[in-house]
Amino acid sequence: MIRLRSLVVAAMVAAFCVTDVGAYLKLGTNLGTRLVTLKFNSFPIRYFVTNRDVPGVTAQQAQQAIDRAFATWAGVPNVSLSSQFAGFTAATPSTGDGINVLGFLNRADLDRVLGSTSFTVDTTTGEILESDIFFNSTFAWSVASGGEPGRQDFESIALHEIGHLLGLGHSMIGETELIGGGRRVLSAEAVMFPIAFAAGTLNRAPRADDIAGISDIYGNDTFRRATGSITGRVTKNGTGVLGAHIIAFNPATGKLIAGFSLSNDGTFVVAGLEPGPHVVRVEPLDDGDINSFLDPANVDINFKPAFYNKLVTVPRGSTAASIELKVVPK
Repeated sequence: MIRLRSLVVAAMVAAFCVTDVGAYLKLGTNLGTRLVTLKFNSFPIRYFVTNRDVPGVTAQQAQQAIDRAFATWAGVPNVSLSSQFAGFTAATPSTGDGINVLGFLNRADLDRVLGSTSFTVDTTTGEILESDIFFNSTFAWSVASGGEPGRQDFESIALHEIGHLLGLGHSMIGETELIGGGRRVLSAEAVMFPIAFAAGTLNRAPRADDIAGISDIYGNDTFRRATGSITGRVTKNGTGVLGAHIIAFNPATGKLIAGFSLSNDGTFVVAGLEPGPHVVRVEPLDDGDINSFLDPANVDINFKPAFYNKLVTVPRGSTAASIELKVVPK
């Protein structure tokens, strides 16, 4: 059955389902008793741009920034994907018309949403048949190469939303603070962090967590032979913890790649890791809106962050011995 689904994840100002355990979150759909990763199977991905200018960005400038953002994802080493600009269109970014459309819409009602991605998918296979992205024209935008004070960088937000279009969910590797009824980003080690930097700031380069995610979906055999993973369980008083955030830190390179425990028994996998020793830390999803990552109904955030008691060595092309991350209530 082919079914239309809208994605709740979006680029936010301060303030579908998630499938398999892995670094970052992948998007997916239920198929019987298992979850199938959403992805494009045919390339190049042909896309149209709505022929609409907004103050600070013409349709042509938007298309050029979108093309650069697609090229950035396709430029990740050992990833097989490509895109092609198919032309400008009068169509707006709305699912159901059979074409991938990216463009501006005036959504004053969504006063914290910079952009959002929606899909039409084949729920029997997980193949993305159509995806659309709208950028909210009620915000001030810029395509200036160095950013522009007071305006959101269009290419940075396009890179984030195209990450969704390709099948990536949100990454939690970042830090925010509550301010003025919303959240301000203090740091973000992922393009796919769900809250945007302040206006005027650029975020145009995928970090380690983004690269691990896109490589897991579209990576080739070279990627899989060169990297490894860490598996295990997060437990509290012997019971599995759902929705825990697990971070693998490579002290030799400084890279951070993360995963989530997405089953009731607390099982997790952090994939796409370079071989060698890693520091492993687990923390609750309490620095942000849980809805940006998972269904909050059963997510457990009542535990203290903890480190695994020794370094975990990741083997090349394989998985480290399973570990148990034990946490205690706050």
